[in-house]
Amino acid sequence: MLLRRLRSPAAWADTVDVFAILTAASLPWSTSLAAIFNAALLVCMVPFLDVRAFLEFLKRPICLAPIALVLLALAGTLWSDVAWGARLYAVNPTAKLLVLPVLLYHFERSSRGHHVFIAFLVSCALLSVVSWLVAFYPGLSLKPDFEHGIFVKNYINQSQEFTLCAVALAYPTVLLVREKRYWLAGLLVAISLSFLANMAFVVVSRTALVTVPIMLAVFAVLHLKWRSILLIAAALCAISLLAWQTSSALRDKVETFSSQYRLYKEQGVKTSVGLRLEFWRKSLGFFAEAPIKGHGTGSTRRLFELAATGSRNLASSEVIGNPHNQTLYVAVQWGAIGVVILYAMWLLHLLLFRGDGLGNWIGLLVVVQNVFTSVFNSHLFDFHEGWMYVIGVGVAGGMVLRAQRTGRAVGKAVPDA
Repeated sequence: MLLRRLRSPAAWADTVDVFAILTAASLPWSTSLAAIFNAALLVCMVPFLDVRAFLEFLKRPICLAPIALVLLALAGTLWSDVAWGARLYAVNPTAKLLVLPVLLYHFERSSRGHHVFIAFLVSCALLSVVSWLVAFYPGLSLKPDFEHGIFVKNYINQSQEFTLCAVALAYPTVLLVREKRYWLAGLLVAISLSFLANMAFVVVSRTALVTVPIMLAVFAVLHLKWRSILLIAAALCAISLLAWQTSSALRDKVETFSSQYRLYKEQGVKTSVGLRLEFWRKSLGFFAEAPIKGHGTGSTRRLFELAATGSRNLASSEVIGNPHNQTLYVAVQWGAIGVVILYAMWLLHLLLFRGDGLGNWIGLLVVVQNVFTSVFNSHLFDFHEGWMYVIGVGVAGGMVLRAQRTGRAVGKAVPDA
């Protein structure tokens, strides 16, 4: 029986599904486990891969764009003037994009795409519970440097996960309400509110504060009538005011915007907001020096070293290899060519999710979140957020392609509420 299973393409495909589910479930907790499960997924696809069909699939624009970005990073090593070790190291963050076409190909043929998202949701819900426990019992944290409410990783990663889950649940909630399945809809609302409550009362990133309203607005415009939008907006305003009045953590986080900006402008102090502004200002100058093909892969840190000025306490002296903006990250190294490919990839993936259904909604939300959070970070090339993009777009995109091929809807469409 074991030998028959080993010779069965269906058995290997099922194993790939299992490892995809394990990758999504482990991502909120461990980078190592996620990498191991993802590697196992790729290995299990090899024995019975239809190479001709796969190569034909790679010709689609949604696959060519991420591949082109990786190839540009490799080509950029040829005109960079830093050590080869630094050049090759800088290619690594782009390599995960090569997995995206693989997931698109596999989940066009698999019916278990929704299991991947359920696993991620359940894992994040468990992490939310643990986050509350750590907030009250700090000794439970596994981090050597204590962060309030953080069990593993950091508050930026956690906020990205909770934001995505909280907003993604809006679609199935409305669908269940239309079907008069109120108990299940209420359960999803409670889970969504638990994520938002954690961000309001435990810990939240400034990026999440900016992107949550944008993501909710996208849902409202796509799936609700104006009357429903106004009612929900009023309810959200009331909840926000209540959270503002009762959560000192939320007030402190918002107030850091102005205080950190003022310290940077008046004294040049190294604050989080000030450093980002300094990185962006210098990166624009680097881009202007080589606007077409950039300075080459891995050149960013050396450029910042040459531009560093002032004492160690000033933002102008900071040296970094990441300007904390996805567009500038690409523009400094690969110029306008890289920016065009980056934006083309985002646009192609947005257009992929134009229809109705759960797969379209999740995929659209993942792309929208990545685009807007990448204003403040290079999230496409960061490990955690980058894999959220690759898994989200890859699995949801495969679900959409499968539905298009079989002529079925990806989940049920949500009528105007």
